[in-house]
Amino acid sequence: MNAREVLAAYAERINRQDFNLLTDLIAADATFWFTNGTYVGIAAVRDAFETTWKLMGSSEVYWLDQQQWIVESDDAAACTYRFNWKTDTSSGAGRGTTVLRFADNRWWIVHEHLSPRPA
Repeated sequence: MNAREVLAAYAERINRQDFNLLTDLIAADATFWFTNGTYVGIAAVRDAFETTWKLMGSSEVYWLDQQQWIVESDDAAACTYRFNWKTDTSSGAGRGTTVLRFADNRWWIVHEHLSPRPA
């Protein structure tokens, strides 16, 4: 998969709410910045996802739009986007950035930063 395909697969697999489906996309040393904290390493990232899924419930649907690939080279890529979510009772959106690197003959997500939309 190329960098764009990795990000698309990531966004799609999140909706299955099974972190094991994401481990072949996220680097072991990844750093994720969410509104509620910083998560370094795959175990911490897993905990953040699984906590969020429990909080949001199984009806949550997540998707990305307004993607802008701001860097694409042979060994690094970065994309900014709007992330969206909805459940049976609420919905929301924010802005995000995902950074990927090419290592070990494949693309890995090494950083994600999600934050609320500006007022």
